[in-house]
Amino acid sequence: MKLWGGRFTKETDQLVQNFNESLSFDQKFYRQDIRGSIAHVKMLAKQGILTEADRDAIVAGLEGIREDLDSGKLVIPADSEYEDIHSFVEGTLTERIGEAGKRLHTGRSRNDQVALDMKLYTRDEIDEMDVLVKDLLKELLVIMEANTETFMPGFTHLQKAQPVTLAHHMGAYFEMFSRDRSRLQDIRKRMNYCPLGSGALAGTTYPLDREYTAKLLDFDGPTLNSMDSVSDRDYLIELLSALSTIAMHLSRFSEEIIIWNTNEYRFVEIDDSYSTGSSIMPQKKNPDIAELIRGKSGRVYGALVSMLTTMKGLPLAYDKDMQEDKELTFDAIDTVKGCLSLFTGMISSMKFRKDVMEASAKNGFTNATDAADYLVNHGVPFRDAHGIVGQLVLLCIDKGIALDDLPLEEYKKISPVFEEDVYEAISMKTCVEKRMTIGAPGPEMMKKVIEIYKKQLEQ
Repeated sequence: MKLWGGRFTKETDQLVQNFNESLSFDQKFYRQDIRGSIAHVKMLAKQGILTEADRDAIVAGLEGIREDLDSGKLVIPADSEYEDIHSFVEGTLTERIGEAGKRLHTGRSRNDQVALDMKLYTRDEIDEMDVLVKDLLKELLVIMEANTETFMPGFTHLQKAQPVTLAHHMGAYFEMFSRDRSRLQDIRKRMNYCPLGSGALAGTTYPLDREYTAKLLDFDGPTLNSMDSVSDRDYLIELLSALSTIAMHLSRFSEEIIIWNTNEYRFVEIDDSYSTGSSIMPQKKNPDIAELIRGKSGRVYGALVSMLTTMKGLPLAYDKDMQEDKELTFDAIDTVKGCLSLFTGMISSMKFRKDVMEASAKNGFTNATDAADYLVNHGVPFRDAHGIVGQLVLLCIDKGIALDDLPLEEYKKISPVFEEDVYEAISMKTCVEKRMTIGAPGPEMMKKVIEIYKKQLEQ
């Protein structure tokens, strides 16, 4: 059943009908469609456009449809005659309550109706996404609190650079996902204005109370330009951009876990429940979940680029091209939500090989800068100290040992400034603990930062 057709004399070609329909995917927001319709009907009755009897019949009918769809008693067939979720709900309503159902669409267009549905759906999904990101942040905090003195190498260019702690490393991701959460909240705030009442593009002659409708639907107010209201998809582009950034952060984190899980690194052991084996090689334990999460980022990026491309040449106001927003957004949302849930479960069950991490930091000469600082503190110019320690590193590489294991006489052959206290100065514990500026890996500073993070989550 179509909500239009009076001026047409021929039936739509079946291929055109199939190409044009959206019910197969926009049925996903039937709850939002029904919620918006209930608010619209209440407003119409308040304004005297509908009778209270019609309002009550329509509201009861819509609530019954929602309950039946929720329970599975009412199922939308794959070969439905209806074009979209709006026509399905209205048609089903009219079948159930009669003539009153035909008054549901008074004072609105499918253009402002679908704009409303998509905003309601997006807002609900942002709220769910916020919970998932928060859960991930909580898990990161658990790891951080337990590892303020777990030493490991910090890297630049994938080369061991300076010693840090596992808590400090996890804190970098805490910062990333905190920004992600902030972006989602910004989008929700900016998009939270109600388009219903904008009509097809130029409003309506009915005396609608758009402020009342907005209030019923928990919006901050009505949108202020009817043409923009029905053609705005900026909030979806913003959301897809934010989802792409979340996916990118998850991908970076997954890449590190994949590297750390290798036989060469052995920093972590991924739990069996988040790993798979090989059909031919019995020794294999593959980090498939981390790899899939890493791979899914491309899928989310694709949705963003598709949406930007779809919108780039559209004149005002509504154009059918905009129907392409739904499948792209639905898929990106579902993909990122799934990745967040799986990733949080994976890191919560993952074992960290603390002894291997510390040994790697020592054997990677991550304390070389601290050895240079030792010389500087004893009056040697930094440039000279840099060269001296470079020679020490070459010597250690030749002997296959760490700076910590080089005998003092070898130190003194290159620079007589070195004394026995150099070993304390370049120990992993000292190297990390003396980095005490805000944002650095020193355990005491990390504990202060963790408390700041806890307060952020409580807010």
